[in-house]
Amino acid sequence: MKRSRQEPFTDKIYRFRGIILVISIPLLLISFVLFLMPRVPDGGDAVLSADGDLIGHRKAVPDRRASHGSKSYAVIFDAGSSGSRVHVYCFDENLDLLPIGKELELFKQVKKSLSSFASDPQEAANSLSSLLGEAENVVPPALRHQTPVKVGATAGLRQLEGNTADRILQAVRDFLDEKSSFKFKSDWVTVLDGTQEGAFQWVTINYLLGKLGKKYSNTVGVVDLGGGSVQMAYAISEKDAAKAPKTADGEDSYVKELFLKGTRYYLYVHSYLHYGLLAARAEILKEGEGHGNPCILSGYHEAYNYGGSKYDASAMDSGADFIKCRRAAVKALKVNDSTCTHMKCTFGGVWNGGGGDGQKSLFVASFFFDRAAEAGFIDPKEPVAKVKPSDFKDAAKRACESSLKDAKGTYPNVEPGNLPYICMDLVYQYTLLIDGFGLDPWQEITLVKKLKYGNSLVEAAWPLGSAIEVASSL
Repeated sequence: MKRSRQEPFTDKIYRFRGIILVISIPLLLISFVLFLMPRVPDGGDAVLSADGDLIGHRKAVPDRRASHGSKSYAVIFDAGSSGSRVHVYCFDENLDLLPIGKELELFKQVKKSLSSFASDPQEAANSLSSLLGEAENVVPPALRHQTPVKVGATAGLRQLEGNTADRILQAVRDFLDEKSSFKFKSDWVTVLDGTQEGAFQWVTINYLLGKLGKKYSNTVGVVDLGGGSVQMAYAISEKDAAKAPKTADGEDSYVKELFLKGTRYYLYVHSYLHYGLLAARAEILKEGEGHGNPCILSGYHEAYNYGGSKYDASAMDSGADFIKCRRAAVKALKVNDSTCTHMKCTFGGVWNGGGGDGQKSLFVASFFFDRAAEAGFIDPKEPVAKVKPSDFKDAAKRACESSLKDAKGTYPNVEPGNLPYICMDLVYQYTLLIDGFGLDPWQEITLVKKLKYGNSLVEAAWPLGSAIEVASSL
């Protein structure tokens, strides 16, 4: 049988050249486009940028961390109006917290704030010395040179006049440059603006609760009551974000767009300067009725010092009065301010964010927790407590009925300097929640000091959000 002649391979290519061209040209074009596209690291999480506005991706396994056992540290100083605190965190390559000894963070504090050294910037810087030593003791020597140290000053420094804050910050920069063994950059010592503080706090609490990466409606809102300012932050819908009022030049916008763990969030955040607990005392004392202040416990006749000014803090002859104190607190908050030009405001003419699912679960931190514990309606040994705003009202009524002498026995955990103001503080906190932020008196809220992460408790404070940002950039 005669065998047929097999067609050479080159002849087959030539005979089907038209079909090959039709197929190969689109494939080449697609390959070229894919080659030019920017790559996003696999498994990376997006994180908050240093200015609190922009978000970038971090590598899933950064090479520099891998060479040191996949560990990195971050040291964050919180220079608040009521004292300075240092937080040290340790992260693995996935930005999960690792233990430092038996805890998931080092937390130490001193009671003197940077702003209390307004006349002596060098002494302000030196006040951080013991905290720096504590931080250096827990970071391995081989990792200190690559461990970032940041200082975030908050409302206390924001309120200093002239160039006092700048002089203090420069003294702190010089101190760290000379004394610290950590990685240091001059712009890592700064005064946080209120929206940064609020955004970092929101990131911290939702990170610890495992909420990041979920829908905005599954996240929790945050109210953080510091000494000089109070922040509210919660995630809102894209539709509500588009309705956000424009702010005046130089003012922070109401909405920050964040991209965290693959999810885009529109974060309503606003900081109210002068309405932290210690600053609010000054605002309320201004509203006194001329013959003593209705928020001061009977038996007290001194001056209140805040922000370089003195305010008369004398009690009325009849003692504190809950109703009159409430009236003074509402007036200080400017609840009925006619400057509100939006659909709905909180106080002082500020847009309230529109509400929604991101605010339905509210975590309330800092001085709210402290005063509730000192007033005795939550257990100070428990890091989280479920309460209602009305609990602050009930506690305030009891406190306002006390004299200074009786209060010493009733409130043994209140520091002597705060005791005359226990009625005022509780009245203000209730007024802030109800009249300021518009909460229902019987709405359940969560007071939080620390949150459980794994088998440990972590301080629920903004420095963790800042540490997540800086650790992700290493």
